[in-house]
Amino acid sequence: MITNTELEKKGNQFPSKVISYSKNIDVLHFKTENNVALQITVIRDSVLRFRYATSLSFEKDFSYAITRYAGRGYNLLEITEDLKNYTIKTQKLICKVNKSNLKITLYDAKDNSLINQDELGFHWEDSYEFGGDVVKMSKTAQDGESYYGLGDKPEHLNLKGKRFQNWVTDSYAYGKQTDPIYKAIPFFTGLHHGKSYGIFFDNTFRSYFDFAHERKNVTSFWAQGGEMNYYFIYGPK
Repeated sequence: MITNTELEKKGNQFPSKVISYSKNIDVLHFKTENNVALQITVIRDSVLRFRYATSLSFEKDFSYAITRYAGRGYNLLEITEDLKNYTIKTQKLICKVNKSNLKITLYDAKDNSLINQDELGFHWEDSYEFGGDVVKMSKTAQDGESYYGLGDKPEHLNLKGKRFQNWVTDSYAYGKQTDPIYKAIPFFTGLHHGKSYGIFFDNTFRSYFDFAHERKNVTSFWAQGGEMNYYFIYGPK
């Protein structure tokens, strides 16, 4: 198992403990000792948005993919805390935010079953080549989990065990396993224990998705710049 200390030696940086929390209607703000900010927006009972900044301030909120006129609304929103976690509960999801490292764990609110959890979670490294940060997210691959999506990838339907690059490329007469090709669709679906969820990584920089390829129990996605900004969409179907 790779430790945070080992990765830090390679230039990766991680959030430290949470020192403040605030709530503005459906937007929750968390700040850490080392100036990392996490913004969680409750869009629906089954949809949460996670947005991270490494210097407390976010860039102007803009997306080529998400319309600002999209409908929003939820039936339940409760926030509690204990010594270890902040807990956000909606009618369909329970989201725990670890106070010591900002790691996220998501459960089905109906039966408390685990849906998705951070492994190393959000981390980043300075990019001297491209400027800004390389932003990264790693999550634990659950037992028996399968992955689908990313649009037109000339691969097996189940993407588990593969790594892909998202970058629009004119790849004439491509064959099986050619990557990248002409579409970049940063959305995938995870399926395990009869329940499914989707993750949309809203970042236009060159990005990558690793579905338990480098490490068999870890799925990760990262980009060469921009924000770590993703939507978690729960089924369960």
